[in-house]
Amino acid sequence: MPSVLVVEDEPAILELLKVNLVDAGFEVIAAESAESARELIDAALPDLLLLDWMLPGQSGLALAKQLRSDPRTRDLPVIMVTARADEADKVAGLEAWVDDYVTKPFSPRELKARIKAVLRRRAPEAAQEPVTAGSLKLDPATHRVTVGDAVVAMGPTEFRLLRFLLARPERVHSRRQLLDQVWGDHVYIEERTVDVHIRRLRLALEPHGADRLIETVRGSGYRLAMPK
Repeated sequence: MPSVLVVEDEPAILELLKVNLVDAGFEVIAAESAESARELIDAALPDLLLLDWMLPGQSGLALAKQLRSDPRTRDLPVIMVTARADEADKVAGLEAWVDDYVTKPFSPRELKARIKAVLRRRAPEAAQEPVTAGSLKLDPATHRVTVGDAVVAMGPTEFRLLRFLLARPERVHSRRQLLDQVWGDHVYIEERTVDVHIRRLRLALEPHGADRLIETVRGSGYRLAMPK
């Protein structure tokens, strides 16, 4: 379930956002200030940050700029929510590398559509949409992996690993990158753990002839190769 960190200091708006996002299938984490949001982000990266512009203490814009300057949080998808709608404010938000900009009042349907669009672009494995490579298909909504008409049984870690690789076909990922993205950058385990789960993933796919899609790139890591 993709996680959204909502940073909003108005209780009524925060509750509205929580209800609608949970209904849309997101895990919602809430913070009422930029400072408390930063503490949560330091503990574990969410899949997306929904950030109010006007906050007590540090502004949402200042937090966005900080996150973009930090290598750990540089690629965190950020949507700014604000009542400020003039052109100068939009430019300032974009200069902070905000991925999208939603002006209050907004419709819950529009917000959910914008969140999904940003996730498809920036974090495709969190977008809750099926991903495929040839006849191999992973559907996050049903938590099912299939090759053709055959269902592939695998553990939850192998499922997350395959989901990440399928969302970024042909790209090579180091063991450290896979640990950070699949296990979480707040989890401290040995890099050889990745090798163990890659082996289990291949074993699950092997009876269906799809294990060859998971390639080892010597000295670099692993990638999912699209069928020729």
